[in-house]
Amino acid sequence: MASKNNIGQNRLVVGAHYGLRDWLAQRLTAIVMAIYTVVLLGLFLTGQNFSYEGWAGLFARQWFKLFTMVTLFGLFYHAWVGMRDISMDYCKKAGLRLILQVVVVVWLLACATWTVQILWSV
Repeated sequence: MASKNNIGQNRLVVGAHYGLRDWLAQRLTAIVMAIYTVVLLGLFLTGQNFSYEGWAGLFARQWFKLFTMVTLFGLFYHAWVGMRDISMDYCKKAGLRLILQVVVVVWLLACATWTVQILWSV
């Protein structure tokens, strides 16, 4: 009697198969955040007006608002991928994992909504 094993061509492969896509998304969002940090640091070091009006003037520029929004949405996606991977790796109970992931999604959506509200009020 031959025993069944999961080795070779007939092995059972399960999972969502999104490892490479999310790995790449983590790297791309990190690059966007790094570029934003360099631009913000450059604007900070070359600016003279460090008052509220100076910062409001900086964020009043349309390109800077869009760049900030793209960066923050990249940050939220970066955080989602990381938190999802952590919950999948360390929460073995499916119910607890689902609750944790729902809480993280709701929190990140609330942060994204707040981001839009803040950036477009300036």
